[in-house]
Amino acid sequence: MNNPAGVTLTATVSRPLLQASAQDLRSSRRSISYRTVEVQSIDVFYREAGPHEAPAVLLLHGFPSSSRMWEPLLPLLADRYHLIAPDYPGFGNSSAPSPADFTYTFDNIAGVISELVAVLRLSRYVLLMQDYGGPVGFRLALADPERVRAVIIQNAASHEQALSPLWEARRKYWTDRANELEALKANFTSLEATRQRHLGSSPHPERYDPDAWVNEYAFLTRPGQAEIQTTLFLDYRTNVVSYPKWQEWLRKRQPPMLVIWGKYDPSFTVAGAAAYQGDVPTAEVHILEAGHFALDEATDDVAFLVREFLARLDWHES
Repeated sequence: MNNPAGVTLTATVSRPLLQASAQDLRSSRRSISYRTVEVQSIDVFYREAGPHEAPAVLLLHGFPSSSRMWEPLLPLLADRYHLIAPDYPGFGNSSAPSPADFTYTFDNIAGVISELVAVLRLSRYVLLMQDYGGPVGFRLALADPERVRAVIIQNAASHEQALSPLWEARRKYWTDRANELEALKANFTSLEATRQRHLGSSPHPERYDPDAWVNEYAFLTRPGQAEIQTTLFLDYRTNVVSYPKWQEWLRKRQPPMLVIWGKYDPSFTVAGAAAYQGDVPTAEVHILEAGHFALDEATDDVAFLVREFLARLDWHES
């Protein structure tokens, strides 16, 4: 694989080793809370960590996960930052109304999360977006750009060149839903496909906790989930159409930007990571020895890069 200019291939990030005494061995999860608030008649579940007065980070999850995907990262940031990680409607522990009762589009999901941000009084925050988190987060950013202090991308596509050959079959569903629906349902609810989203082409499958895909599989096979997820995925085509708008927003705003990309991702290629520097030349890009869900295999590296990036921000800048 060629290394595009300005892109850092990060195999192992150098970090100081910590020596802990018996007195230091307190749970690092002690500040995490699990809460639910009603938004638009939907119970929205979210994980919260860190002091309320600290700078805020809004963590937006991907498919078919939930805020649970951020669980390894929360205790590694909670000493300095106020972290909010919601579950979208239809995901995780949030309400999952049928498509007859809630219109599953990315616009509507972003609307719910925007109202959650208002309820929680997050006046300004860093967006940390993975996979589906990109479409949700960019909608928030375009609707209320002054709230967004900085952008962190983790395998979230905003450019056509990010889409791997797997998207050829997925595009067929967008144009021929009637004939492609059952095949998509079978793929979306398959244990093997759910597993493969994590492993990708990683040469180190032993580093992956199988609980990640077993739990996601259990979520995907709940009553009504196949209909919810295939309905939402039909709307994914609106994201691809929106890529130029998101790119224009980045070029205009030039936000501080960190891009972390697992190179073993079967869906999104590393070209998608480098493409962000075409919009924001100062973007910091790191290609990790990891897959679509980089926290699976590179938790420490992701945490180090995010902490270093957040520490460099001027939180008092207007």
